[in-house]
Amino acid sequence: MILTIALLLLFQLAGIVIAAVTGAPVPGSVIGMLLFLFSLMTVQGLLQKTLPVVNVLLAHFALLFVPAGVGIIEYKDLILREWLPIGAAILGSSILAMVTTVLVTRLVMKLRHID
Repeated sequence: MILTIALLLLFQLAGIVIAAVTGAPVPGSVIGMLLFLFSLMTVQGLLQKTLPVVNVLLAHFALLFVPAGVGIIEYKDLILREWLPIGAAILGSSILAMVTTVLVTRLVMKLRHID
């Protein structure tokens, strides 16, 4: 279990280092997740070794939203003052994510000849 958590943290650290060195406009944790995804797709047996620990982490995933909730309460006045741009950004990014998901799904289905 400890080795799997260390592996996950190493991927996150690698992503942070890559983001810092390259100046990429993507957060290091996202780069680390992409590296982990690539490793899961290429390294035989990695998924089976990490799955039990990942399932435990996912079972407690709701705890990760506590800092976000505290941040919302802490910046309540700013959020109330800037509600329109914040709301527009949330709505716009949600629509963009849904459209992107649909287009990628359709492309993959077309490439795999699934109707």
